[in-house]
Amino acid sequence: MQVGGTREGNAVTILSYGLIVMTVTHVLTHAFGGIHTAIFSVLRDEFRLTLQQLGVLAAVPPLCQALFAIPTGVLADRIGAKKMIVLSFIIATLGAFLASQATSPLMFISAICLVYVNTTVYHPASYSYTTKLFTPKDLPKAIGIHGAGGTLGHALGPLVVSVLIGVLAFDWRQVYFVLAWPMIMGIVMTVFVKNEAVDEGDAADAVVQPDARDLRRLLTPSLVMFLVFSGIRMMAGSMISTFSVLYLQDVKLLSIADASLVASSRTLFGIVAAPLGGYMAAKFGEKRWLLHILALSYLLLSLSLIVPSVMGFILLFIASGFCNTLVMAARSSIMARLSPKQHRGLGYALYFLPGSVMGAVAPVLAGVVASSFGFDAIFYMSIGISVLGLIILKVYVNVE
Repeated sequence: MQVGGTREGNAVTILSYGLIVMTVTHVLTHAFGGIHTAIFSVLRDEFRLTLQQLGVLAAVPPLCQALFAIPTGVLADRIGAKKMIVLSFIIATLGAFLASQATSPLMFISAICLVYVNTTVYHPASYSYTTKLFTPKDLPKAIGIHGAGGTLGHALGPLVVSVLIGVLAFDWRQVYFVLAWPMIMGIVMTVFVKNEAVDEGDAADAVVQPDARDLRRLLTPSLVMFLVFSGIRMMAGSMISTFSVLYLQDVKLLSIADASLVASSRTLFGIVAAPLGGYMAAKFGEKRWLLHILALSYLLLSLSLIVPSVMGFILLFIASGFCNTLVMAARSSIMARLSPKQHRGLGYALYFLPGSVMGAVAPVLAGVVASSFGFDAIFYMSIGISVLGLIILKVYVNVE
């Protein structure tokens, strides 16, 4: 038995089973992402790591993502989204169980690499599946709902740390053990999704491996510059997210439970922001919405650094994260517009590739900057990099 969405003509209704599954699995696939950085203070003490070594620990998993990005995108187009999503959750389960048994930094990094590779396998398949379900008019709305799952997943990691470690006094290894089990639920839900959510005319093309001409056709100037913008933006965001919990502990003097709660709150409100941003992007246009809201986000982040109170910093920091989530659907929708439908799996693999590459560079750079100039320097550098990305988006990316 396979369950899909309810079609009206050529479109699928927004609340289809396919989108519900993609949203729930998006929650699950991101649940592990923020855990290892949220427990940096614990890892630092247990394994006696420096800030630079913590930066390396955060950099290696995204590097593994980058290595697998293109092959998984091609496979998503060749064998279909369903098989790739099931594979991603098998990998996540193995990584979680390995992390729960880790006794050395090397063993722990290996486990986190598996968890991160899970998202690399998952994203091209999931986004490709979702974007093929809907018309261009409904696409930002659907991606907004899908993105809400991702933001909830991002928030879930630090939130679980706050509750299980800060309140229930779990060991960090037990956190990974507990979160391994919902991955099995993701596999079961995916089994009942249709193999392909494409029209019959596209089905044959969707499983053809792209040759050099297809890749050149995909890499238009606007798409290339959009990837550059995405990489710059992800680098800036990764510099802050890697050390945000540790910053809140060491500089703002919060407990690990409170610091993790603040970090999770920055994305937790994305449950509202992601779908709301999708509807607003559909109304005002993806690029216009993206430019204005990102500018507001950077302004709020800048203001957070100059307010004197800890509570003022926390509120502005969370508001900045809320704005970042408001543009998630717009970014993903722009990528769908810039990539051919039959090679959208490869397109989304390229979309997430700059983030993986920069995610490998940013933590190391942030660790060096924090050691040399203090934690505040990370924020200032991140804001400067973000503004550069905004200029590239404004001048060089044409979505029409």
